[in-house]
Amino acid sequence: MKYFKFLIAICFLGMLVSCGGDDDICESGEGTPRMKVAYRDKDSGKETTLDSLYVAVDYGAGKVDLGVAVKTDSRLIPLRVDNSPYTDVYFKLTKKGKESKVRINYTTKSTYVSPGCGIKKYYENLTSELVTPDPVQKVEVGQNQIENEDKTNLYLSF
Repeated sequence: MKYFKFLIAICFLGMLVSCGGDDDICESGEGTPRMKVAYRDKDSGKETTLDSLYVAVDYGAGKVDLGVAVKTDSRLIPLRVDNSPYTDVYFKLTKKGKESKVRINYTTKSTYVSPGCGIKKYYENLTSELVTPDPVQKVEVGQNQIENEDKTNLYLSF
């Protein structure tokens, strides 16, 4: 019976030691970066803060509402990761207001990161097209590649 308790204790300790923190998926920013969008005043061209901004994205199976950002000067938006050459993003200033459609075109490059994180996508050659104006009046591309989330990739003029 002593040996049986000893064997159980060894198995239990072995299970505790084998559970490590290395299996956490992409906690240190190794995942696919998001597009950073900032806002400008259409008259002055200076960066501005919006009272509210509602964002929705079409990831290929219909629009997905990303919610509202209040008192914001920029927003991070995930793009499609399914080898599509574009992502449609929808912006509106009020919940029931008019909606602008912006199509973001790009090419992708994939890099293997780790077994837990998988493959990381990079977006290059970003271009944007304002398909439906109002409330967005103009779009301008900032940094034309997305390798991290530090630099602004798209400026929207309201």
